[in-house]
Amino acid sequence: MEYVRLGSSGLPVSRICLGTMTFGLQVDEERSHAILDHAAEQGVTFLDLADVYPLGGDLSTVGRTETIVGEWLSGRRDDYVVATKCFGPMGSRPWQAGNSRRHIMDAIDASLRRLQTDFIDLYQLHFDDRSVPLDETLSALDDLVRVGKVRYLGCSNFLAYRVARALGRSEALGLNRFVSVQPRYNLVFREFERELFPLCLDEGIAVIPYNPIAGGILSGKHDRATPPDEGTRFTLGTAGRTYQDRYWNEHVFDTVDALAALADDAGMPLATLAVAWVLRHPAVTAPIVGASRPEQLDGTLAAVDVTLDDDLVERLDTLTAEYRRGDAPR
Repeated sequence: MEYVRLGSSGLPVSRICLGTMTFGLQVDEERSHAILDHAAEQGVTFLDLADVYPLGGDLSTVGRTETIVGEWLSGRRDDYVVATKCFGPMGSRPWQAGNSRRHIMDAIDASLRRLQTDFIDLYQLHFDDRSVPLDETLSALDDLVRVGKVRYLGCSNFLAYRVARALGRSEALGLNRFVSVQPRYNLVFREFERELFPLCLDEGIAVIPYNPIAGGILSGKHDRATPPDEGTRFTLGTAGRTYQDRYWNEHVFDTVDALAALADDAGMPLATLAVAWVLRHPAVTAPIVGASRPEQLDGTLAAVDVTLDDDLVERLDTLTAEYRRGDAPR
């Protein structure tokens, strides 16, 4: 496994990050631990979580993923870089969600308990919260770094101008700033190449993209002629509709068919090709890959050892160029 610095920070992370949002609903604890074991055997030491996981759950399941990973980490915490996130509702009260100082302070302590650790390596805002003054949020995060509960700060699902605004306010106020962003990025969703990625390259911000195989669509295993299989991202609890809206349409399936043909010509699985293409972007630090079975990781982890030739990259870019636009079919 290769290692790369997390943006302009001094922290080395594995070139692939293991996503855990399937743990606790789509995948039970025993299989979750098997997936973690398999990733560890392949050299993956960077783990991404969120306090609201598992994906597709509700208030009765929030925190379950962190608990599962915390049990697995017991006795080996020092061997892993652990990232988690806050923002989502963790209870029914209005202050139990969002990016207020109150919620951030409550959320970090709860995550630390569930993960059975004294600190989080990378603590991220899961979403932007326009209802809270940005200075309040950034000041609260800075306090977590100063007291040692958090080592580095990041954000997820932020637009480029809001990342730039946060960086500017952190510098003006003398606060610890974001070292990473976590956007959605894959061959059929390329909008962040236009503004966010150039900003990150200019500012030395790590990019940790999620959905590199588009929730499984870019594995090529789904059949447009039949409804989504039960137990996949496309049917999973409260998240199924979101994933169908993102990727389950005729235009994306047409693109996947064309991409699968290119993968066949290149002699590799489509999932490997898709992750290798994400890794090739100079702004990308470590794509987040997930699995519902340990063996599913083999195809995506293999991308680290793949070098795409220029002709293939040009064909991939041309085929998916329309997905760089905000009005691309979806």
